Amino acid sequence: MRNWTGKRYWIVGASEGLGAALARKISAAGAEVILSARSTDKLQELAADMPGQTEVVPVDVSSLESVTEAAEAVGKIDGMVFLAGVYWPQKAQDWDAEQVEAMCDINFTGCARVVGAIIGDMVARDEGHIVLTGSLSGFRGLPGATGYGASKAGVMWLAEGMYADLRKTGVTVQVANPGFIKTRLTEKNDFDMPFLMEPEEAAQEMFELMCTDGFKRSFPTVFSWLFRGGQFLPDGLWYGLFARKG
Repeated sequence: MRNWTGKRYWIVGASEGLGAALARKISAAGAEVILSARSTDKLQELAADMPGQTEVVPVDVSSLESVTEAAEAVGKIDGMVFLAGVYWPQKAQDWDAEQVEAMCDINFTGCARVVGAIIGDMVARDEGHIVLTGSLSGFRGLPGATGYGASKAGVMWLAEGMYADLRKTGVTVQVANPGFIKTRLTEKNDFDMPFLMEPEEAAQEMFELMCTDGFKRSFPTVFSWLFRGGQFLPDGLWYGLFARKG
């Protein structure tokens, strides 16, 4: 069990949804929480409703300058959780270059920018906690998720590579891979979303992971079996399972 009391955690992508729900849990556990996202107003509203000590530091993860300035303002931290992301459902036939670029730049490259801003100090101190947010969609190609799935696969690989390098050090790396979460992003979907979770449910799964020494948690558990096991299926069977008309 992790000791949260007196720790400082930087939550990037905290303004709503899973980020806001997880920030509340970490704050209630006794940590000081630094809330970051682009929307200052939403962050201020969330900060006013937090049970513990809270600080607001706006950041735009698509800008290296903004990330660098935010990291300097945040200062020394014990942990960082990256949850920032954008999403548009999109088939390859309907490719929108601006949207695909935004998903790659914010979801994956934005994650790399933030990690790059904090990892050096953690490595130098030989202590720290880095938590990244992947997705069940990142395990293998899916229809209608060309940009999003690719961006999350990149985050998941980034976490795996960091874990391979740092697992014997004092810097803990973890990755959470959720399925469908009820947010303004998933409201864009026009298809059935099995095992749809409320943000609080997903936050509890993620918080439980963060309380352990484990590396990865994919959830909901039963739903995740399909995606994890799907990595071993022949191409024809896997893509046949997810075939869509139109």
